Amino acid sequence: MSNFQYRYDQLLSHYSSPLEAIALLREYRPYFELIPSLRRPSDSLISIPFPVVQLTQPNLTQSNLQLQCDLALIMCDPDWKVKTGQEIFVFIHRPNEDYSALLQRWRQVEVALGEEYYWLLPWKHRSIISDRGEHHYPLFVTLDYSPARITKGLEGASLPHVKASTLEIEPPLEDNQEDPIYDPTE
Repeated sequence: MSNFQYRYDQLLSHYSSPLEAIALLREYRPYFELIPSLRRPSDSLISIPFPVVQLTQPNLTQSNLQLQCDLALIMCDPDWKVKTGQEIFVFIHRPNEDYSALLQRWRQVEVALGEEYYWLLPWKHRSIISDRGEHHYPLFVTLDYSPARITKGLEGASLPHVKASTLEIEPPLEDNQEDPIYDPTE
């Protein structure tokens, strides 16, 4: 695994936690203000990595579709345990992804969400009504490996974006290295 791919995976796994996703939203204040309750943050936001929706066609046929975003952040009212209708779609810049491919992922999500859809929610949140949201917001995340042209393009298109700092976690092991946490002699 390349170092860039490792950083992407690291960030994706980090923001899969609702509390860490809230920290991401803190970097872009207009979206941070969409969170229903900061007193109960883990009940106010559902973070879904590589989300899947069920599309319902006019002829009542259904099909599942994986959205081309990295995370979907769904706002929930912590008291009523219902979605608020505000959905944020996070697009983390992937290694070797160009500006046009990043925007195409966002456009694919917009097209898919134009249909009637229902969320396939994680098991923990199955009791929440999963119908379509009323407001869809994109958030683009760049990393230190992202070319300057990506940030320039996002700024030029007035798209919401943040630059994520690399997390302080050990880099991946080389094939000939042993895991320092696991010691077979203990």
